[in-house]
Amino acid sequence: MRLAVAALLALPALLLLPAAAMAEKLVISLSTDRVQIASNFTGDDIAVFGSIDLPAYLTEGIAYDVVVTVQGPRQSFTTRRKERVLGLWVNVDSREFVEAPAYLAVLSNRPLADIADGDVQRRERLGIANVRLLQRIGPDYADTVADDVFRQAFVRIRGGEGLYIESDADVSFLTGTVFRATVPLPPNVPTGRFDVDVKVFAAGQLVARDQAALTISKVGFEHFVAVYAHDHALIYGLAVALMALGTGWLASVIFRRD
Repeated sequence: MRLAVAALLALPALLLLPAAAMAEKLVISLSTDRVQIASNFTGDDIAVFGSIDLPAYLTEGIAYDVVVTVQGPRQSFTTRRKERVLGLWVNVDSREFVEAPAYLAVLSNRPLADIADGDVQRRERLGIANVRLLQRIGPDYADTVADDVFRQAFVRIRGGEGLYIESDADVSFLTGTVFRATVPLPPNVPTGRFDVDVKVFAAGQLVARDQAALTISKVGFEHFVAVYAHDHALIYGLAVALMALGTGWLASVIFRRD
């Protein structure tokens, strides 16, 4: 009886919700779900296609916005701060970023500030400034604010390497409900699993979401070396050391002055 009463009380509230808020359905696909890296790899672009089914908001004259977030494999990184001490630049402090995405791209069809307000951006983790970057601070772990100097330095360094990207020009609508996003992969892109998260907004609110996965792996001689170095680290280290010694000896013979 109590359940029936609760359902009757909730029914008017459900009827008052706009139909558009529950109508949209998003379907996405990737141009490829696997990228193989060989010695001649110079970078690549992956296309993400999406289609919004049951587009109720279009009937109200409200256009859609799309935000595509791509996160690569998780790794730990250390950011160091240097200061001049007695005329020398030395490391005075450091922070370790734990399980941070090795690759991060946030792509949209227009600036994030025009798509949603600050509260929605924080709640939905839109933009690099709102992506969770966990730091180790002594024995503790904590997510840091966007203006933390170590976080800013980390993002700047990764951005300079082409591995952290935020762009409002890489998503375009082909029709009112069909869109295409271009995900740039630099030559130094890491290998592993990449998670693709696509969110659709209307009138500043999330109305649809879909996810996909991409795998990047090495092939050929590079793959053999990477696997062998991982599975036989001692032998690989000795072989590299012997090669270095042999190269040095050969160079001394070639360039020896009599």
